[in-house]
Amino acid sequence: AILGKEFSAAGLPVEAEAGTLSLRGFAGAPQAARSRADQQYFFVNGRYVRDRLLSHAVREAYADVLHGDRQPAYVLFLELDPRGVDVNVHPAKTEVRFRDSRSIHQFVFHAVKRALSPAAGQAPVAYAQVGRQEHSIAPRPTYAPYQPGLGVEQPVAAYHALFAGASGTPAAVFDAPAPLRPALIPGSQSGVQPLGYAIAQLHGVYILAQNDAGLVLVDMHAAHERIVYEKMRRSLDSGPLQRQALLVPAMFQADSVEVATAEEQQAALDTLGFEIGVASPTTLAVRAVPSTLAGGDLPSLARSVLADLREFGASEALAARRDELLSTMACHAAVRANRILSVPEMNALLREMEETERSGSCNHGRPTWYQLSMADLDRLFLRGR
Repeated sequence: AILGKEFSAAGLPVEAEAGTLSLRGFAGAPQAARSRADQQYFFVNGRYVRDRLLSHAVREAYADVLHGDRQPAYVLFLELDPRGVDVNVHPAKTEVRFRDSRSIHQFVFHAVKRALSPAAGQAPVAYAQVGRQEHSIAPRPTYAPYQPGLGVEQPVAAYHALFAGASGTPAAVFDAPAPLRPALIPGSQSGVQPLGYAIAQLHGVYILAQNDAGLVLVDMHAAHERIVYEKMRRSLDSGPLQRQALLVPAMFQADSVEVATAEEQQAALDTLGFEIGVASPTTLAVRAVPSTLAGGDLPSLARSVLADLREFGASEALAARRDELLSTMACHAAVRANRILSVPEMNALLREMEETERSGSCNHGRPTWYQLSMADLDRLFLRGR
């Protein structure tokens, strides 16, 4: 209440316990980040502190969901055994020293990161700012799925037929191919989709969709980038990324540093799903790539990955800098601007967004979608005035 309605609307609950440690409070959604760090409050055993370790842990949790130098807003309360913290470090008592600083850092980092990563199937939260008001969107159980016609430019007939049962309910949905089949939100009775259904594509960049609340605008490249990134993260957690061998190797001219990196970093490249061999002193051959990335610009992708490995170092790259590497790879794999998508492809992307953690922002912290409610649109067109 002290921080105002904007923070209240954007606050995601944080609740975590581990032994004698507990963390509770609210972390602001990435889309509501600020230009200044003026809404960051951390309390340890009830005492307000300004601690670099705690601030760093929170900042790391936001690492791949904040854009540029934007600052998160949060109010967090850490409780722990008083014997595990020294509060006499600073005369004003605003700094503390933890006996097990690494454990505290990891506990706070993971607690906040979980709060920013809704479970698969849970509706993502986005905020559309119109004037100075913000609106959060949640699915309504009475919304019946419907795919409007788009005229002659889009092949909508087959997809529309999936939702054209006589009763108005999606009777044929579960017989549809998997990419077209809407994923029901838990507890839903009628195929409610928070991001709605596609009605058009704008300049090959944005998807326009209609949901129960109004109009949804989706940056298709940013959204697909997050989807690919999260898939690769989950896959890499269980072992090396699955690779796809190329029938014809992708050859490209390389400088001496790129050739040396490809030779020295074979183990790291294997883990990431790449096979890059030296064809000549000035040529590299991409012979296999991660299955998710097989359709992209492979020489450009290989150059970017080699540059990251060279900058980070092999062992460090796959540990501390793994996510940066995956972000680079996902950016190359995401659908590019000016690609025309069919209605089924657009709807499949919307469904994947709804099932992907942190899908409200891309890997660089930019928003992937915004909601314009009917009230927002009425206000823009001065309806009712």
